[in-house]
Amino acid sequence: MTKLQLTLRRAAVALLLLAVSVAVVLSWQKWREQPLEERYQLEAVTTGDLTQTVTANGTVNPVGLVSVGTQVSGTVLRIHADFNDRVKAGEMLLELDPTTLRATVEQSSGELASAEATLRLTRQEETRMRELHAQEYVSRQELEKAVQAREAAQAQVRTAHGKLARDRANLGYAVIRSPVSGVVVSREVDVGQTVAASFQTPTLFKIARDLSRMQIDSNVAEADIGKVEVGQPVRFTVDAYPERRFEGRVHQIRLAPLTQQSVVTYNVVVEVGNPDLALMPGMTAYLSIVTDRAERAVLVPNAALRFRPSEAKAGTGAAAAGNHDARRREARRPREAAVYVLRGEGIVRVPLHTGISDGRATVVTDGELKAGDRVVVEELTAERKPEAGTGQPFRIRGF
Repeated sequence: MTKLQLTLRRAAVALLLLAVSVAVVLSWQKWREQPLEERYQLEAVTTGDLTQTVTANGTVNPVGLVSVGTQVSGTVLRIHADFNDRVKAGEMLLELDPTTLRATVEQSSGELASAEATLRLTRQEETRMRELHAQEYVSRQELEKAVQAREAAQAQVRTAHGKLARDRANLGYAVIRSPVSGVVVSREVDVGQTVAASFQTPTLFKIARDLSRMQIDSNVAEADIGKVEVGQPVRFTVDAYPERRFEGRVHQIRLAPLTQQSVVTYNVVVEVGNPDLALMPGMTAYLSIVTDRAERAVLVPNAALRFRPSEAKAGTGAAAAGNHDARRREARRPREAAVYVLRGEGIVRVPLHTGISDGRATVVTDGELKAGDRVVVEELTAERKPEAGTGQPFRIRGF
């Protein structure tokens, strides 16, 4: 490449850059000369009702769910209750094979009879010793040994009575009865299955006392738990009935935290009426807990609270980066804020005080802002300005 060719190429590049710069400047000047309605995206301030909510997921459970277990080990002989059966308190649910338990009762009965026979013998021996001691034929020590033998025999009889009572109770436990009236929601065993109650009581049935009253165990994030209070109304849906809206009320906020992967949540219990039994145990509920409400309030779009003109952005990308965290900043936004309102031939910064928010709009509690005012929510660049009649973005064509 000759020196002349290199010079011409550099001149061509310089001319191209100059042409692009001129085009950008002309485009910017043209944009500045456009009406404000075409330079900014505007939305109107409205008046209405606003509800602030905390969202969470939870599981529908019966209010009273009783786990029925067994205190003895054995093989399931008969089952008298199945899924969805209604049972009454004291009704037989299940029978275990009583063969081993009956043999234990017989053994304990024999041990008691032997202990009673021994007691009778020691009493007779004590009586003879007292008579001989009175006649000075035996020593005091021999009499005391006879008394001690009789007392030991009495203790053995009491021990045998206790063992027999325990074995008879265990025999009675071979018949499992319902402790409450309700509906069987779960059966964990089958006929012929062996259950062992050595270390932990096995669960045989789960009985719901009243399925017309349910509760939702939900997990609320620690960032939102401070807004939740007992008695607040709750609206929720379940996947089984996506078009139906159920209602409940916060019943309890449990203090024990649940930490999973460094995320802390708290269990909020919601009480729910279920008169038509549409809600079933185990359903996933999607809750909206109503934490606050404003009626006939002045509402401003949240995007207007986040907007700042390009002149106030200091030419950095901080604002663009911050848009990714808009929801997080919005939750921590101070109560003193400002919006830019279309007034005459320009936009005017209007300071104001804000209240509750639902994520889309915020209540204005104080400030020179009224319903009908048009606030700026976004600045339209030349690239995003649609061409008339095309609906396509306007782009600067290269040379």
